[in-house]
Amino acid sequence: QVQLVEAGGGLVQAGDSLRLSCTASGVAFSLYTMAWFRQAPGKGREFVAAISSTGAFTNYADSVKGRFTTSRTNMENRVFLQMDSLKPEDTALYYCAASSKSFRALPPYSQTDFTSWGQGTQVTVSS
Repeated sequence: QVQLVEAGGGLVQAGDSLRLSCTASGVAFSLYTMAWFRQAPGKGREFVAAISSTGAFTNYADSVKGRFTTSRTNMENRVFLQMDSLKPEDTALYYCAASSKSFRALPPYSQTDFTSWGQGTQVTVSS
């Protein structure tokens, strides 16, 4: 099982950018489909973005499409979430997660398909 640690969260103003990172250790990172989820106060955890094991394919929730970009570097066992044009409604605890399922098999991105999770990093966007 892969261990995941997120970093890069913080307090920003609406319109600002943040870049989250997630570092993996344990097993062959390049075999895993990676995803980002978030959980806002009082709400359930929701899918944000996913990236295939090679980084060739990505998918995004409609709420972040065009503003967020996920990427990965398998040489460094890291995945990233670049968040631009942040809005107050993006405020949440952001998690990275790993799945041994193929990228194509994952939609609709059920949390149960992801067997490894990080501890989360807080993103707060003020208006």
